[in-house]
Amino acid sequence: MPQNQVLILDQKQIQQKINRIAYQILEDNIDEKELVIAGIWDRGYKLAVRLQKTLNEIAEFQITLLRIDLEKQSSRLVAKTDLPESNWKNKVIILVDDVLNSGKTLAYGLGVFLNTPHKKIRTVVLVDRSHKIFPIATDFVGLELATVLKEHVDVIMDVEGEEDRVYLS
Repeated sequence: MPQNQVLILDQKQIQQKINRIAYQILEDNIDEKELVIAGIWDRGYKLAVRLQKTLNEIAEFQITLLRIDLEKQSSRLVAKTDLPESNWKNKVIILVDDVLNSGKTLAYGLGVFLNTPHKKIRTVVLVDRSHKIFPIATDFVGLELATVLKEHVDVIMDVEGEEDRVYLS
């Protein structure tokens, strides 16, 4: 670990957060038959895959995994999904990202679903830094972390040769 990084969550703690979020999602959707878990590429999608795996162990509903690719540097919404709109129409959507900073990425992620009818949309982040400049609220959060703007939260998940970790630098 480089000197300027502080370990925030280790592999075991990350999985504990995922487990807790999965149970919260289950409780919020106990009467549903199907959910769509939409992960923002790439670390949000990796977290979505983990959530799907945990939910498959504890819940009976069918889960559709959706990948959202955003042009995060764009000043307007530019997004692609790996499944057609019919896969999420009139369903519960769980939008997943790793870290909530300004809220722009989640806002753009929500934009993908605005022209399609749905039952409800919920948001999940592993770490919420509370520096929002967009009016975005998270429904399920692994860890709320008060940081200064110059600090950076780095989520390492599913990187070959490295354990899952969350660092503050």
